[in-house]
Amino acid sequence: MNTEKLPAVSIHKLKQAEEIPYDLLLLADPYQAAIDKYLSASEIYIASLSTKVIGLYVLYPAGAGTIEIKNIAVEESLQGKGIGKQMLGHAAEICRSKGIDTLIIGTANSSIGQLFLYQQQGFEIFDIKRDFFLDNYIEPIFEDGIQCKHMIMLKKKL
Repeated sequence: MNTEKLPAVSIHKLKQAEEIPYDLLLLADPYQAAIDKYLSASEIYIASLSTKVIGLYVLYPAGAGTIEIKNIAVEESLQGKGIGKQMLGHAAEICRSKGIDTLIIGTANSSIGQLFLYQQQGFEIFDIKRDFFLDNYIEPIFEDGIQCKHMIMLKKKL
């Protein structure tokens, strides 16, 4: 992993005229049908360096006072440079500005790097959705030789 840090990225809400960057969304969730189920009720935020889109995150209402980050992704060649941390911080700021007090995020049991990042940024495990990936995806998903089976849910009080 390259730990060279990049300058702060520019993050903005996706405008109606902008194309949805499915290539990035599919890095975090390999099935477009699953993504399409939540996009219409969500807000998409785009991270850019100059004019190049390099990352994104998706906010989804998850009940009174709670928003879920349904998808967060950084271009593979730029991972490990602090962009995910910047986006998580931006998401927390956006939620605070809307009066939201809890931000949640889920990731696979096999997503070791993501679990590390989220906990490092103040998220704590509060639930495990057992067999989530077995029940909701047609084909098995593997990360670093580990099968995605369970969804680990984490939350952060804002």
